[in-house]
This record gives sequence, C-alpha cells and structure tokens, in this order.
Amino acid sequence: MAGPLRFRRSTEAWSERRVRQVLLSPLDERFGATFGTTRAPPPDRFSGGRLDMDNGDVALFAWYTEEGERPEAYWLGNTETPEVLWRTDKVGWDEAPYGVARWAQRELLADLAEQDPWLAERRHLAWYFLPVFFSKDGRESTRSFFRDHAAGFPDADRDRVLRFYESLFAAGTLDADREVMAGKLGTSPRVDLTRMSAAMAEFHAAKLLADSDNEFVPEIDLQSGHALDFVVGDGVRDVPRHELPRRTDTLVEVTRPRPPSRRVADTPIAALRATADAKTDDQLDAHPEALLCIDCSSFRDDQWNTIRAEKPPLPHSPAVVYRMRPNGSVEAYRHGDTPIDLSGAVRWV
Repeated sequence: MAGPLRFRRSTEAWSERRVRQVLLSPLDERFGATFGTTRAPPPDRFSGGRLDMDNGDVALFAWYTEEGERPEAYWLGNTETPEVLWRTDKVGWDEAPYGVARWAQRELLADLAEQDPWLAERRHLAWYFLPVFFSKDGRESTRSFFRDHAAGFPDADRDRVLRFYESLFAAGTLDADREVMAGKLGTSPRVDLTRMSAAMAEFHAAKLLADSDNEFVPEIDLQSGHALDFVVGDGVRDVPRHELPRRTDTLVEVTRPRPPSRRVADTPIAALRATADAKTDDQLDAHPEALLCIDCSSFRDDQWNTIRAEKPPLPHSPAVVYRMRPNGSVEAYRHGDTPIDLSGAVRWV
C-alpha cells in the first residue's frame, strides 16, 4: 500500500523529448496517458508539465537543466512510477525546493476544487491533508471519511465538522508537523472508521495542548523502542528530536475508544476501561509516568453522559478523559494528578 504523496528527486538531465520517451510512453502503454501543461506556471528556472492517466491517476514533473549546473528534476504522482525513476531518492514536501512544492500544491488544489469543491473550499484543511487526499490508495477513502462520516463525530453535521477542522488548521499550530501528522490519517483504500477517528484524536489532543499554551513536539521515538504521541515542555521546539524527552518534559499518549455499539464491551465505561487497559499493557507499561489522554469524541451524548456522571477510575494514572464536539466545546475529568494544565481548553466536570 502506497503512503502519502512524496516527491522523487532526479539528478539526470531532462528535456520535454526525454519526458515523453521515458515517462509518458510507458504510462501510456500501461494506462493510456497524455502529457500537457499545468494551470500554474512552473517554478522559476524549471520546465514542467502533468501526465494524466485514463484511470484518473495524475503525475507532475518539473525539471531544470542548464549548461554548467547540475541538473535537477522532481516527480510527484499517485500512479505507477516509471522505471527510470525507481532508484531516485524520495523527498518530503519541506525538502523539495519551495517553488516546486508550491507549484505542485497549487496544481493539486485546483484539481481538488474541480473534483470535491466542498472540501477544497476549506483551504487550510485541504492544504494540510493534500498528500493523503491525492495518495495512490487513499484518495477516495480519506475524502469519504470527511464527506460521509463527519470525520468520526457522531450525529454531527458535515459542514460544522469541516468548519471545526478548518479553524484548527488555520491556527497554524501544526504547520511545522504536517509531514509527520498528515500521514496519520492513512492511505488505506477503504474507510476504516475506527482507525481514522483514532488518528484525528491526535489532532484533538494537539488542539488541547495548544489552546492551553503548552509547547509540544509530536511522535517521539524513545529508547524503550516505543513511540509516544507527544512530548510536552518549555522549549521542546528548540531541542533536537533525538535529545527528547528531557527530565522536565512530559510524555503524552492519546487513545480513542470505539463506542460500545461497535465492540464486545457493551457499556461506555467498559469501552473506556478496555481502551485504557490496552495502552497500559503496551506503551504505558514502559512509561508509567506518561499522561494518558482518552478522547471520547466518538461517543454519543447518552454514552458520554454515563461517563461524565460516574467519572470511573482507570488502570493508568495520570489520565485525562474528555469529549470534544465540533462546536469547539470540551468536557473532561482527571484521574490522578495530571502534570499538564489543560484548564485553558476544557471544562472540568
């Protein structure tokens, strides 16, 4: 299964004639393909164009060749990679030249505006998840997740949910982490509502941390062999990732229980405890001091009200249990002494 869109970088010399011979020709034989111009002009010093396959795949290619300078070219596509590019290095959106990345983004956003205008008009959301919205395997499922499933919010209006996430990404808090975070939505060819909703729980946790003025870095690999979702602490953005966490930092792990109607546990409290148990037996067994954030945003009102009323103890402490709604409201309760103050983002119950 292919992952989110990334560039391939070639250092060979290119021309339009060669593009047609070694890129277009094999794709045309395989799928039926055409080579044409892009809506946005290619970046400075580059020539470029797009390849459209009859099956709906698309690829962008920009090349720079000037006498006396090292040639450079960038491929971005959700189709089969031509053999001539198999051994080229993959580079992320932040590693490609700014002009090339900006050109590719403008072209794909224009495609999205034609294909799914309801999504493209949420421009910050569309930009953030562009690598998965155009991924080879996940382009249908990821769009369907927002269109048909309200991104995992039960009994919620799609437009309100889109406005909620648009405001989250418009804040810019997660821009620097786009490469790490956007791919969490996944590129499965089918909608896995449980897994995709769990991925969005990490964005909810990031919102809580940001709204409470906590500085954080996502996806930290630890010497235990585990990876936890966040490390939180003053100045963590200025510390090399391999030096995190420091002694004064707090580790955070996020989980999102499935509502009881979709699991063996048949009550909201049993579902909550089962999810906490699973984390305690894994990452939190190795890092018992970490804060467990349990996102109950998949629960309906009646299910959440049961948890809200009883505030059940959990197998791990410290923990915060909360439910976020697409109107921006968050209710929560604490289990144990939490090392991070979230009072600026939640209403304690």
